[in-house]
Parts: sequence; structure tokens; C-alpha cells
Amino acid sequence: MSNNNQENTMKYGPILIGAATLIVAGFGAAAYTNSLPEAAARYTASGDLIFPKDYREWVFLTSGVNMTYSEQASGMNHDMVDNVFVDPVSWQAFKKTGKWPEGTMLIKEPRMGAHEGSISKGGTFQTEEVFGLEVHVKDSKRFKDGWAFFVHSDGQPAQMIPGDAECYSCHKASGAVDTTFVQFYPTAKPVAVKAGTFDAAK
Repeated sequence: MSNNNQENTMKYGPILIGAATLIVAGFGAAAYTNSLPEAAARYTASGDLIFPKDYREWVFLTSGVNMTYSEQASGMNHDMVDNVFVDPVSWQAFKKTGKWPEGTMLIKEPRMGAHEGSISKGGTFQTEEVFGLEVHVKDSKRFKDGWAFFVHSDGQPAQMIPGDAECYSCHKASGAVDTTFVQFYPTAKPVAVKAGTFDAAK
């Protein structure tokens, strides 16, 4: 190697190495940005909530059979099985803090329950028949009270349920964690209790 080449290497080597490091770091940042999950809640230009088609791939929280929050008879002539799901990103945050982060989407999927079918001789199982999906979304910038409810009945974008609907007051009065019914979620309740975010009076 000539003296000139040695001088150039000594002179520009650190600069080239630094530039290469920045380029690699830039690629890493870009890859990280591209790998960030999209927000679970997406809206139309008019503010309607777009149906979350992949909700069945989310985190399962609980099921309930014929649950009601009223002392009055439901009047149903069939069984109802409710399944509750939450988007994976929000669940990961909840496990760390015991709190639902902004952007959380909780979905209650009501399904028809049945007793007889195939080899079933007792109990209740879920059928393919799904009623309207009930969606609970947390977004303090978009919604006055932080949370909003939507019902999807046909897979189409849904309008927000008006804020004076009974579901809002019920959740505010009885939700054990941030207006949500974590008291009925057996995997989420211990997390909230440990984090000190669980209201045992609810």
C-alpha cells in the first residue's frame, strides 16, 4: 500500500465507517417503522368504524353464557354465548401496566347457543350464527368520554352509538378497570389486581 493510500485510509476511514453505521441504522429504523402494527381501529372519512375482519385472530379474553346485567327476564327463547376478544397490541400493553392503552379495541361476539347436535348430550355449545358484534374502542382524542361503542350487524362500517345510550352509563358504573368489565376476564383480572388498577367494588 502506498503512503497516499495509507493517508487516505487514516483520514477518511472513520468517516466511511460512521457513514456505513448511519446507513445500517437507517435501514434498521425503517424496518422497525414498517414492522409496527397498524392501529386496530380504522375509520371511514365520515368517522364510521370499519369492521375488523380479523378479530377472531385477536386475544381471547372470556366467554359467558346467557349473561345479563338486568334483574328483568331477558325474554330470549334461546341461549346466547358471548365471546370477548381484544386486539393483540393492547393486550401486550395491558399485561405490563394493568391499563388499557389508547387505541384499545374490545369486541363482544354474541353467538347462538345450542344443546343438541352431533354427539352432544348436555350442556351448551356455540353455533355458527353470529349476531351483531359489539365493539368498545378507547380513543380520548376522538371520543368525548374516552370510549365509544359500535355495533356491526352486516360487516359494514358502523356509526358510533350515541353517548346517552345505556351501555355507557352501565360501563361507567360497573366496569372494574377503566369502564371495562375486567371482573369477568379471568386472565386480565389478576393482572389488574396486581397493578392496582382493579376496582374490587365493581
